[in-house]
Amino acid sequence: MRLVPALSWKLEGEAGEAVDVRLVPLLEAIASTTSLSAAVAECRMSYRAAWGLLRDYRRKLGVPLVQLERGRGAQLAPAGAQLLRAQRNASRRLARVLPRLAVELGAGPARVLRVRSSALPVAASHDLALAALRDALAGAAGLKLELSFMGSLYALQQFAEGHAAAAGFHVAIGARGAHELTPFRKWLSPRRDRLIRFVDREQGLILSRGNPARVHSFNDIARKRLRFINRQPGSGTRLLIDRIAVGEGVRPESLIGYSNEEFTHPAVAATVASGAADAGFGLRAAAAERGLTFVPLARERYYLAVRASQLDSVDIATLLELLRGPAFARLARRFPGYDPARSGTVAGVETLGAA
Repeated sequence: MRLVPALSWKLEGEAGEAVDVRLVPLLEAIASTTSLSAAVAECRMSYRAAWGLLRDYRRKLGVPLVQLERGRGAQLAPAGAQLLRAQRNASRRLARVLPRLAVELGAGPARVLRVRSSALPVAASHDLALAALRDALAGAAGLKLELSFMGSLYALQQFAEGHAAAAGFHVAIGARGAHELTPFRKWLSPRRDRLIRFVDREQGLILSRGNPARVHSFNDIARKRLRFINRQPGSGTRLLIDRIAVGEGVRPESLIGYSNEEFTHPAVAATVASGAADAGFGLRAAAAERGLTFVPLARERYYLAVRASQLDSVDIATLLELLRGPAFARLARRFPGYDPARSGTVAGVETLGAA
């Protein structure tokens, strides 16, 4: 019988009440999906049970762990994000000593087990193929991807500050201007970090089926006073939206609905499909999933930033092997507008944005 130490939390005080084991996985799922409904499905909980759990711990801790807003899904409150960071930091520290603690009980003396790290924490801009990689391929290769979806710039900040082992972000192919690259380079070190090419993707306008308003640009959206659904500040897509709109001579803030935001590409497509907005901006794959019209405006490269010193670690080496294999290529090509031709290529930070 093998015994392996596990991490758990208790409330401070004489009673030392153990924190419900469902809480941290629920927070992880909310961080990953930005939706309470999707999170409860992933955790196999009822919506009522999850709501009650979050309510109970808001009362016990005195602060909310999750922020729920109509039309904007769910996201971690500062206290929830802090708890997840503590969980990941503690898990990494535990993983380093597990070889000395895990034992096998049975005939003869207990013997030490050899283990790999428990998970690879990745802070990342939302991507369909990255979520599919986690769900369909990583587990079979012995890799647990712990994805937390957020804006590109926040993901890079989490990585730079040591809260994640990798950061997923995207930049327009051919971007060379300082105003385009500086926000990303701020968090990257050419000496310390390396970039793994994940996929190339196509982004553009997401419009009602058949494009009845005959929209082909941000200029059309502004001139025809159509309702726009935006992405959140700090996301790579929001930066791209602003750059393209300005390039067309449109003040982004003048777009009707510019202050209405969603946190993922599927959420933008769902808003347009529901009729709550006339236009959005996002992935061709998200538009195709809803049967919506797509007008391409940009090609971009999605990267995973990692520490150069970790390229030979078991987890990163396994990830690279997956990205370079035929199974991932088949998976990525299921999404319209995705190109995995050079997935798994490792390059220096100085190549950021290169064609």
